[in-house]
Amino acid sequence: MSEASHATGRGPFQRQVEIGVALGTALFGIVVMLGSTQVGINWGVEGPKAGFFPFYVGLTILLSSGVNLWRTLVETRPDWVFASWSQLRAVMSVVLPTAIYVGSLPYLGIYLTSMILIGGFMKWLGRYSWPITLAISIGVPLITYFTFEKWFLVPLPKGPIEDWLGL
Repeated sequence: MSEASHATGRGPFQRQVEIGVALGTALFGIVVMLGSTQVGINWGVEGPKAGFFPFYVGLTILLSSGVNLWRTLVETRPDWVFASWSQLRAVMSVVLPTAIYVGSLPYLGIYLTSMILIGGFMKWLGRYSWPITLAISIGVPLITYFTFEKWFLVPLPKGPIEDWLGL
C-alpha cells in the first residue's frame, strides 16, 4: 500500500490495531510461560521436563510481541487507517458464520453444519440459485461422508441428525 492509501478512508487506525495485536500476543506468550512453569521448565533425570520447550516458545512469542510493538510505535503513522469499516464488515461476514460453524460442530456434527455453512455462503454471499446451492451444499457433505467414513474408515464428528439416521 502506498502512504496515500494509508491515510485515506474511515476505519480503525493501523497503529491502534497493531498495538492491540502485539499486546494480545504478548499476553498469550505470558500465559504459555506461566503454564509451563507449573509443569517444570528445567531438566530432570530423563531430560527436559514437560514445560521446557513450551516455556521458550512462550518467551519467543513475548519477545517477538515486544519487537512488533516497538516497530509499530516507530514505523506507523498515527493517521494510517487499518481498513475501512466496509472492508471489516466484509471480513466479519465470513468470520462470524465460520466461528458459529466451529462452535456448533460438537453439537450438530460436521455434516449438518457443513450443509448449512456451504448453503448459507452460496446463497447469502454468492447469490447462487437454489438448485445449485442445494446440490452443492448437500453434495459436498455427502462426498465427504463417503470418502472419509466409508472408504478411509475415518469417523468424523457426528450430531443428533446423523445418530437418528444411523450413520
